[in-house]
Amino acid sequence: MDVASTSPTRREARDADGMAVASFVLGLVGLLVMNVFLGPMAIVLAAMALWLGTPRRGRALLGLGLGVADLVVMAVLVTAHGTLVWSFTA
Repeated sequence: MDVASTSPTRREARDADGMAVASFVLGLVGLLVMNVFLGPMAIVLAAMALWLGTPRRGRALLGLGLGVADLVVMAVLVTAHGTLVWSFTA
């Protein structure tokens, strides 16, 4: 077995790094708007980044946590108000 075939290439590492950052940003923005779409996207990107072996593992884990938090916020909104939309004014 060749060691070079098991280690990620430079492009794969860069792509995984970008996915980790994107999952973090999408999860963060998803807490405020469009959590129905951005939460699952953040979860998928974080999982892919972790699977590819990103050097920014912490950022991918934060994106994963924020994506899950987006879905929790959505579930709370649906059960409390019966809607997916929320505002700062009551």
